[in-house]
Amino acid sequence: MARKILLPLTTVLAAGAIAVGSGATFTSSTGNTISSVTSGTLTHSNSKDKQAIFNLTNLKPGDVLNGTLTLKNTGSLGADFSLTEVSSANGFTGSNLSLDITDVTAPAAPVSVYSGTFGGLNDGVKNALGTWAPGAEHTFRFTVKLDKDAPNADQGKTASATYAWDSVQLAAETTNQ
Repeated sequence: MARKILLPLTTVLAAGAIAVGSGATFTSSTGNTISSVTSGTLTHSNSKDKQAIFNLTNLKPGDVLNGTLTLKNTGSLGADFSLTEVSSANGFTGSNLSLDITDVTAPAAPVSVYSGTFGGLNDGVKNALGTWAPGAEHTFRFTVKLDKDAPNADQGKTASATYAWDSVQLAAETTNQ
């Protein structure tokens, strides 16, 4: 009788050992590749960097002087661009010497940045030029005119201005992925 009990017990134990030993359990596994972030760049080029935009001597009444430069957003970030007249001096009488600054990027639709007396921009104040995407390029024309009726008192007078171009990153954003 001990044999009758042992045989079924041995069979049950052997079946249990096979089930446990086979590792028959469900499993699941996942992984991620390297997660990373890279900062963008904020740079721009100026076709006349550290140079005068225009320079003319012997200006006479009725003369018009044009100077141009091209700015390009060379960074990987969009940016808000601005023009600042850093300093200026104008020895001419009244408004006899005028300045027009125009964004001529789209010749069919030029955009006036400033039109008035030479040196009339507020020194040290940024003048917004808009938001530019990476790779965007804008050409600006500076037109200086001495009034055709300028008086003799304007002989030998000078005017000068220094300009700075700035780009500032756009507002921070939250990105959900």
